[in-house]
Amino acid sequence: MPGPILHNNIRRLRFEKHMTQEELALRTGVSRQTIMSIERGQTNPSVLLAFKIAAALEYQVTDVFAMEGHLVPV
Repeated sequence: MPGPILHNNIRRLRFEKHMTQEELALRTGVSRQTIMSIERGQTNPSVLLAFKIAAALEYQVTDVFAMEGHLVPV
């Protein structure tokens, strides 16, 4: 069974704020390429970066990121 998948609403929320990837990157201290990779689901952000992205977009982290699937305890 596949593991959980992290989805995000960064692109949609960024558009609502009329914010470019570059501006979001500057506000969060990462590269535009990092923001692009996270938006596309190619990279998962660290917990700290997820909170920085949410703060820069002025949303709660749970409004920006959502998990599909279930975590299996080890």
